[in-house]
Amino acid sequence: MTAPTGRRERKKAATRQKIADTALRLFLERGFDAVGIREVAAEADVAVTTLFSHFASKEALVFEQDEGFEQGLTRAVTGRAPHEPLIPALRQEIHAMVRHCAADGTSPVRRMIDESPALRKYEESMRLRHADALATAIVADPGLSQTTTASRTIARFVIDAHSLAREAADPEAAVDEIFEMIEAAWEITSRAPHA
Repeated sequence: MTAPTGRRERKKAATRQKIADTALRLFLERGFDAVGIREVAAEADVAVTTLFSHFASKEALVFEQDEGFEQGLTRAVTGRAPHEPLIPALRQEIHAMVRHCAADGTSPVRRMIDESPALRKYEESMRLRHADALATAIVADPGLSQTTTASRTIARFVIDAHSLAREAADPEAAVDEIFEMIEAAWEITSRAPHA
């Protein structure tokens, strides 16, 4: 996510972060299902309406970096230099996401997500949304000239690479291995005649 520049934006970002940090602390202490939205708001010293102005749902509190991840993925496409290859840019972004998710202290959060059907369902819908946003960015890039189907497929592969690598014994090596396959698939679709 882009750093807020104005005083109002910084204050809003600080409030959002305080809510997210408070929610995560409470969820980890007592369990996701045992903590209500009103408790999070009270503990963060904000109104429930303020909480909902920052987060659309209780599940969204756990995935506080969601918007930043999606922006990073689309920026890997739209922010490339002219003629810079797409797949290496996406590989770099997935490496950054995997490093973030493998950082110290993230294991309890991952366990909480894995143990909660509501959080797993939210994470799956988030992944699909990220894949759709990434596919839209690929399709919109005039230098790539891929079909919608090819773009959506590659986007899904990229999003799945994050999940698969995160679960691997060596996440960094897994990203590289997966992206070799993605690169091969991209090359095939780039050579295929488009109807």
